[in-house]
Amino acid sequence: MLLLLLLLLAPTGDGQAQRVTGKKENDACACEVNSAIWSFPAVKYEAVLQQVEACEGSLNNLQEQVQLSHERLPQIEAVIKNVTARLEPHQYLHDQGLYSALSLRMLGQELSQLETDVSDIHSQLNNAQTQKLSKEVGKLRTNVDRMQVADIINMKSVKATLRYLKNSVESCKSIPKDFRGQHRYCLKGLITNISEPVVTKVTPYGKSYISGSWGKQANMESEGQKNSYWVQTLLNKHIWGNTLRLYQTYEDFIASVNHKDFTFAPSYIHANTIEGPSAVLYGEALYYHCYRSADVCRYDLKSNTVKRVTLPGIGVGFNNKFPYCYYDCRTHSDVDVEADETGLWAIYATLGNHGNLVVSRLAWDNEAETLNVSQTWETRLFKKAVSNAFMVCGVLYATRYVDEYREEVFYAFDTATGKDDSSLALPLEKVAKGVASLSYNPTNKQIYMYNDGYLLAFQAHF
Repeated sequence: MLLLLLLLLAPTGDGQAQRVTGKKENDACACEVNSAIWSFPAVKYEAVLQQVEACEGSLNNLQEQVQLSHERLPQIEAVIKNVTARLEPHQYLHDQGLYSALSLRMLGQELSQLETDVSDIHSQLNNAQTQKLSKEVGKLRTNVDRMQVADIINMKSVKATLRYLKNSVESCKSIPKDFRGQHRYCLKGLITNISEPVVTKVTPYGKSYISGSWGKQANMESEGQKNSYWVQTLLNKHIWGNTLRLYQTYEDFIASVNHKDFTFAPSYIHANTIEGPSAVLYGEALYYHCYRSADVCRYDLKSNTVKRVTLPGIGVGFNNKFPYCYYDCRTHSDVDVEADETGLWAIYATLGNHGNLVVSRLAWDNEAETLNVSQTWETRLFKKAVSNAFMVCGVLYATRYVDEYREEVFYAFDTATGKDDSSLALPLEKVAKGVASLSYNPTNKQIYMYNDGYLLAFQAHF
């Protein structure tokens, strides 16, 4: 017997009760209830709950990765900055497409290791892939060997030839007839020997002032200052100076009496201030490296005026970019002004010549009252591998550190021929370790050294 029973169950989605048909069996009511139409889908809820829990796990994992990234990002940025700073000095190699012989040697070493690794793998597997690798490595070896022999990539031989031709052109261009080894004071060739110190004296400012330059009047035709001696000491941080001390005679210089001081800049940060231990008294003027610039200054002792000229070259080194080094770097010794029998010179380095020494000849036009650069030669000697340099009869001489009491003249570059000689070994004594400046004087053929607060003079023999 069928009975219709109204069961009040959970309301449906429209808020109405569900009517269920049942039947009586054994004094009980049996009916079927469809739970799919309930307002709360329990099965779907459980599935969504599982997805939410899974999402929470993924989100936590992502948050951990983000946090780790935030923590590591400053470290990565620091590494990038460090690498960038290390690569920046060599950026010009990339910009100009240059590769050095050292790069080729390193490439050869890496290739040798690669050949060994490929050979080991090929002997173990010996399949098509290892055969292909062996062929590619063999081809690369052929190319590298060709590069090392012919310098096709880094153009080493081409650049050496180009430098020689440029120097030859400079040597032939607008040079007086008496310049090419025929000068009356330059008939004896290279220096053959340098004497022991013939003068040893502490600077008039005391030996605590370790940087500067000194010497004798260098112009052989000078009249008013013919026998004068001068000292230019860097009084501010061993880098900058603005005064010149002049003695009329050698006796006054030795006794440190009867001197006259000239001030060629109003302060240590003025544009006319001298920077670095390099100066020379030539005629009625002091020539030196101008403050934080690629310029050479000329201070006129009579008129108290300063004229200047900018040195030629791509990326002229100044502000301690290319100082004399070898053992200890002499701070801010980027531009070295010298004089010899043939005139005035500037010795420096440029990025365009890869930090190697450059020699420019200076000329003072008395009528136009201008300082000019007439010629420039590029050498292949790295400036930071040199402790100092000076000029004699148009020949550049470079020194290197031997020990605390000795330097050595080891290199010469002849501007008359554009050729160099690195076989020299001329000892040069000193009383202290550091050499601030070296300069040659054509009037008496002596070499003057500012040696960490000591003033030394040597006789050059030819």
